[in-house]
Amino acid sequence: GQPDTTCHASVGETVILPCNITSSGELDLSDSKIYWQKGSVLVHFFHNGADSLDCQDTNYHGRTSIFLDEMKHGNFSLQLSNVRKNDTAVYTCIYKEGRTLSKKTQKSEIELTVSDPGQVSPRSPGDAQGLHTLTFSFHLLVTLVVWHL
Repeated sequence: GQPDTTCHASVGETVILPCNITSSGELDLSDSKIYWQKGSVLVHFFHNGADSLDCQDTNYHGRTSIFLDEMKHGNFSLQLSNVRKNDTAVYTCIYKEGRTLSKKTQKSEIELTVSDPGQVSPRSPGDAQGLHTLTFSFHLLVTLVVWHL
């Protein structure tokens, strides 16, 4: 299926991959697990109320963090710093509830597109085009005015 959200970033930037879980009240995270994965690669893992990064993929060492104070409200967004070109992928945020009877799992998919620094991101080709047209019209206008003098 389609990812729930699409994010864009340039190489070297910091990006936040959003993941919000709906909950009726504050979440008890003491026994819950939160996985951030890229395919089968473990990007970030939170378990028993703390980050658990022993099995984290080496490409992500020191580049990921989650917002600990926001998590009890269902915000499991991942901050990825020093973004690299090969970070382009679909990421999955998986929340597995602990202790409760339901033991429900919630899942969210986020697509990240990374472009080279200085490259216009794919979401705004129209802006760049509009700018060229504007400059061209302006030159034409100036030429006409000068010609009339």
